[in-house]
Amino acid sequence: MTEAHAEAPVGQSPVLPFGDPSRGRRLTKVALWLVGVGLAIAVLELIGVDVTGWFTQLWDQIKAVPAKYVVAGLVFQTGQTTFAALSYYGILRAAYHEEVQLAPIVTAYAVGVAMNGFLPANIGTFVMLMMFVALIPSCTFGGAIAAYLVQKIFFTIAGTFVYLYLFLSVPNSFDQNLGNISAHPVFTIVVVLGGAFLVFVLGKIFWRQLKKLWAQAKQGGAILAQPRRYFTRAFLPELLSWACKLIVIGIFLAAFAIPVTFESIMWVAGSGSLANVASFTPGAVGITQATNALALKTCCDVPNETAVAYSTAQQLIVTAWNVGFAALLVVLIFGWTGGKLLVGGAYTDAKGKVAEQKEQRAEKKAERRAEAGGGRLPHRRHSETSDEQETS
Repeated sequence: MTEAHAEAPVGQSPVLPFGDPSRGRRLTKVALWLVGVGLAIAVLELIGVDVTGWFTQLWDQIKAVPAKYVVAGLVFQTGQTTFAALSYYGILRAAYHEEVQLAPIVTAYAVGVAMNGFLPANIGTFVMLMMFVALIPSCTFGGAIAAYLVQKIFFTIAGTFVYLYLFLSVPNSFDQNLGNISAHPVFTIVVVLGGAFLVFVLGKIFWRQLKKLWAQAKQGGAILAQPRRYFTRAFLPELLSWACKLIVIGIFLAAFAIPVTFESIMWVAGSGSLANVASFTPGAVGITQATNALALKTCCDVPNETAVAYSTAQQLIVTAWNVGFAALLVVLIFGWTGGKLLVGGAYTDAKGKVAEQKEQRAEKKAERRAEAGGGRLPHRRHSETSDEQETS
């Protein structure tokens, strides 16, 4: 994708790098695409795939939410996506300067959010990173990863705050989890030392990986050397994005007459985060509903049926909106042909990168097993090692 980008004609618009500037032609193509989708649905129905049944379920869930709540929720959902994208823009702008344009970065982020709603393994995030590499001529994958890590600093802090709140808000949580610390001092010391050792081992592993990426990644994290710029261009937009997320939760809770309190919002946010971490389904569908229902039962004694209906409606409505919002931005910013080439190429590259990382993890596990068994794996050729370092 970067080679194709490099061959773009000189003087071409940075917002429409793939040409086709006629909005009329782009909208005509969208109309033809919608007709094609309709025909595809008809064919699927003929062969026994209940597509209309899924749309009926979606519509029933949407109808259960009053229109004013849907509109308000989607306004703040758009704010969540836009503010988070602005933080990426600030981070990448500090690293790559005039090469970075606002509209393409917002679009790339929206595409990643939309894809993560229905694709497994957070592949949407990899698609977004590949789009950054394609859109910014001097950006490498390592640099994009660095921008991603910088962007996650605030959300890691916010997530830690939520988890601590959930843990501390449970009555007698220390006694329930450790069985009265004061009565078992030796056990407590063992747990603390074991935890410290685990943190040390994980730190060494992550440090080795960080050193491999640092040569390329240090440019992507350049904003950290400018604290004031980081807080105004990255941290503040992320804070606003997180606030919008919490407001969206509160709006949909209110739509189902579930108590809207700081506690209920924190429990839903924390359970949703845990569902994403433990997810093995696209968009954490099913797992999100189960964890949300358990959380609302714990904090507010909400009936399971009500909690599941709330969680399902919010996820369906927000996911459908994210997909539509991303598709609209892709067509308006890149054009039909350009958007298809960019997103399709990024998706292909993202799948390759995910497969590559899985292969590398499998090789490392095999090496550890061989070392534990007293055996040794043959040394790789220098050229293979160099290639792996370059892809890393």
